[in-house]
Amino acid sequence: MHSPGLADALRSLDQVELTGLYDEEPERSRAAAAERGLAMHEDLGSLLAASEAVVIGSTNADHRRYTEAAAGAGLHVLSEKPLATTVADGRAMVEACRRAGVQLATAFPVRESRAILALRDAIRGGALGRVLAIRGTNPGRYPGSWFGDRKLAGGGAVMDHTVHVADLIRWLLGDEVVRVQAEVGSYLWGLDVDDCGIITMDLAGGAFASIDCSWSRPRTYPTWGTVTLHVVGERATTDIDVFRQVLVRYDDSAGRVRHEPWGEDLNGRMI
Repeated sequence: MHSPGLADALRSLDQVELTGLYDEEPERSRAAAAERGLAMHEDLGSLLAASEAVVIGSTNADHRRYTEAAAGAGLHVLSEKPLATTVADGRAMVEACRRAGVQLATAFPVRESRAILALRDAIRGGALGRVLAIRGTNPGRYPGSWFGDRKLAGGGAVMDHTVHVADLIRWLLGDEVVRVQAEVGSYLWGLDVDDCGIITMDLAGGAFASIDCSWSRPRTYPTWGTVTLHVVGERATTDIDVFRQVLVRYDDSAGRVRHEPWGEDLNGRMI
């Protein structure tokens, strides 16, 4: 899902050469290669031999397999979120890259939002005082495809849409979560995985937070979803809507109102 945007961001850099792509589905690989003007590799080994680093945008369940293969070939790895579907797989990925002496990173582009960076500076500079609570949201549409397959995705909305906000909370506060409680269910899309979830977290420093990670946006919603934070501090309160910079478009071509973003390219800033 996110690979095309990451490929475009990489291609924009003078010091980067895209060596091609590999997909286990040949037809999908051929179509993506033609659309992006990239070389198509028939097997994974061919891609690894031609590269110094890889971006993994596969099903969640395959992240470990591809990461271990890349690390074994001495390549750095940028993996889509979530890093893995189990703690054991995630730790194995970290260990494989540590042994190989290569870098492993998870794609968290929301950290690069200028609004988020300004909030980080405000928190660390004491402008908000001690942070008491954070309400975070990352609702969106159901993505379809393998995202509804428990074996391939590792779960549903909670697995897919918790990670960005949870990462922001830990990163902004420099603190770790010590207790989690959640209400999770499948109510909207008739799936075998959860499509709705509310998560509450207690952090070691005393703050608490909530995250709405639901696939609760209908197909006709103007955009895929949102990322918002409401932060309550002892001295000040602030609100952030990360993807608020949009052009609202009304026409008949899509059968719905559309939000077309004109703001910063977070993938580009992350890369």
